[in-house]
Amino acid sequence: MNKKLSKKIVVVGSSNTDMVVRCQRMPRPGETVLGGEFMMNPGGKGANQAVAVARLGGDVAFIGKVGDDIFGRQTREQLAGEGIDISHLGTAEHCASGVALINVDAEGENSISVASGANAMLLPSDIDAAEELIDGAEILLMQLEVPVSTVTHAARIAKKNGVKVVLNPAPAPTTPLPKELLENVDIMIPNRSELELISGMPCTASVTAAVDRMSALGVPTLVITLGSAGAMICRGGESTLVPSFKVMAVDTTAAGDTFCGGLCVALSEGKNIDEAVLFGNLAASLTVTRAGAQQAIPTRAEVDSVKHQ
Repeated sequence: MNKKLSKKIVVVGSSNTDMVVRCQRMPRPGETVLGGEFMMNPGGKGANQAVAVARLGGDVAFIGKVGDDIFGRQTREQLAGEGIDISHLGTAEHCASGVALINVDAEGENSISVASGANAMLLPSDIDAAEELIDGAEILLMQLEVPVSTVTHAARIAKKNGVKVVLNPAPAPTTPLPKELLENVDIMIPNRSELELISGMPCTASVTAAVDRMSALGVPTLVITLGSAGAMICRGGESTLVPSFKVMAVDTTAAGDTFCGGLCVALSEGKNIDEAVLFGNLAASLTVTRAGAQQAIPTRAEVDSVKHQ
């Protein structure tokens, strides 16, 4: 397939059912905080990013795994309803689908615990089965809620086929990422704490040492998300800060996933990295004004209407 004609984005990653409690503040260890509001929503970083790509105008396929349970069946129906190609969304027999327990405080900040379930069963062999799909893509977008060995294999397959590899290293790994994975990544999108853990360098006053370390490990472009401050593009020894859009945050749950999806959509449309980051910032700024994960992700029409104001 001619990559110049392809605009497909393939997302490899997790899908979860999010069980969310909104409360005034986060409970401390051993403490129960009463008075919360409960919601149950589709989520998972991979599925969130695939939904973001679809809603923001991208042509997207999702490679993942769910359990043979009600949550898995609901995930299939919901993703297909978004127009996402789920032909490589597998089912893990005798295994529960992924579940995330999320607390959101009055300031919109969140804390998340995840039971990976079927996500942990996404194997390199599943990537081999989807190689033709990946080969026909322009961009491969991944996170770290599925096994690192699978992510590494997918990056290898994509690189071999001339596909741009974008990695959002979240949740932050507790062990060093494989050298082969880093060498096959074209763009990495960490937040400050993720960058610190991956690079092994402090990022309190400056990210320069961490960026230099990642460059030495083979990552040519870093886009560091900085929350309300925006995002910093680091490549070729230079850095550029792209400011965020000022909004009243309600819930930050899917902001990073929306940003990643938006950036990839913009790149697939031929925009440069600066323009892509700006588009991702705008999409994410709309997400944080709403509660929940996938239901908070805006459509392309919503983003364009704000952009033209």
